Amino acid sequence: MAYDLVCLGNPLLDIQVDVSKEFLDKYDLKANDAILAEEKHMPIYNEILAMDDVKLVAGGAAQNTARGAQYVLPPKSVLYFGSVGKDVYADKLSEANKSVGLTTSYMYQDDFATGKCGALIYKTNRSLVTDLAAANHFKPSHLEKPENWVYVESAKVFYIGGFHLTVSPDAIELLGKHAAANNKLLILNFSAPFIPEFFKDALDRVIKYVDIVVCNESEIASYGKSHGLGSENLDAIAKSIVSLPKVNEKRERLVCFTQGTEPTHLVSKDDVKVYNISKLAADKVTDTNGAGDAFAAGFVSGIVEGKDLEKSIDIGHWLAKLSIQEVGPSYPSPKRTYPN
Repeated sequence: MAYDLVCLGNPLLDIQVDVSKEFLDKYDLKANDAILAEEKHMPIYNEILAMDDVKLVAGGAAQNTARGAQYVLPPKSVLYFGSVGKDVYADKLSEANKSVGLTTSYMYQDDFATGKCGALIYKTNRSLVTDLAAANHFKPSHLEKPENWVYVESAKVFYIGGFHLTVSPDAIELLGKHAAANNKLLILNFSAPFIPEFFKDALDRVIKYVDIVVCNESEIASYGKSHGLGSENLDAIAKSIVSLPKVNEKRERLVCFTQGTEPTHLVSKDDVKVYNISKLAADKVTDTNGAGDAFAAGFVSGIVEGKDLEKSIDIGHWLAKLSIQEVGPSYPSPKRTYPN
């Protein structure tokens, strides 16, 4: 079996619940952010599991994107790699993925539980607090197993969640070398502002393999700040990323950054293209958690199908709009089809 799109990331069980400003303040959390849990945050998970209306959703940014891409693409198009524990939470992740046709090849850990993410919803904001647990123990050796490497060799496009830079840059580099040597496309999502800031060295190590960077306005601003480029002129920061050395010189690097309901920018060496978004009425917005993952899913799906970049961005906007009308990083059922 060949899969056109192979994704790598940190599989997590999202524990999603509405919280108050006081709850965020109690744990020193921003209303709209994504962080790795510190010791002081660990009581959050038991506390929110006991709350009314708590929801358990298959999560992890790259897994959300993989699931969304499989929603758009033909059956058996997407394979996802990640690391989980041998527990009921991993079973829940597998069941959720199977329900939408996503194939997974998990690395199972004996000594660590499946990772979890507290998705704390305050009004229209979401604060994500992640305990990676088993996800933090993925190894390149899992990719190199013959039964898995055959999927790498047959893939056309690779999608990497930036959160995996905190786990295994070696695994990302392994895929990057293969992609560059075989003129395949490698897409990296920065995923959160703390990635370019606190994992700068890992990002700088793998960027030479990246053909397309996907990010939002706060993530690219963080990159600019951490690399001495300022944080105001986002297009200029993107141009700097585009101009970085690249292993596969057959492909020009591109940067695509979203800005919430403001226009999406696609930046190349010689051009900045701007794509407006048709806004959704506020009363139709259910949950913005996972909107960026949904955009990435649609965008990558278009690329996998050979559509031009403008059309791919439009598919991303379309899928993100569907997702924010659902609870959590999910997509409507019955399945909708992009209106060509």
